[in-house]
Amino acid sequence: MITEYVLFDLPAGISRSEVVAGMHEVAPRWQAHPRLIRKTFVYDAEANQSGAFYLWPDRACAEAAHDAAWRQRIRDTYGSEPVVRYFDTPLVVDNALGQLVSE
Repeated sequence: MITEYVLFDLPAGISRSEVVAGMHEVAPRWQAHPRLIRKTFVYDAEANQSGAFYLWPDRACAEAAHDAAWRQRIRDTYGSEPVVRYFDTPLVVDNALGQLVSE
């Protein structure tokens, strides 16, 4: 599995409620994605940044989901270039579901 970390700067003056509304707006698209295992939205008010951690079966799925068109939407919506990193994820402890998720 691969954890993909995405982070981007937000426009000056955007409120937390606006950021969270944007998260709710895109959440159904991610729920419908057949290969996405999990997505955790994140927001850092002090740094004025937002993003997410994604859990994918493999890096190819992550890269396909965050293609040039997706990057352009981030630039158009938030005026910044997303930073993306990938991490090998051999094991996830999910206490909410009472599961271990592994390769």
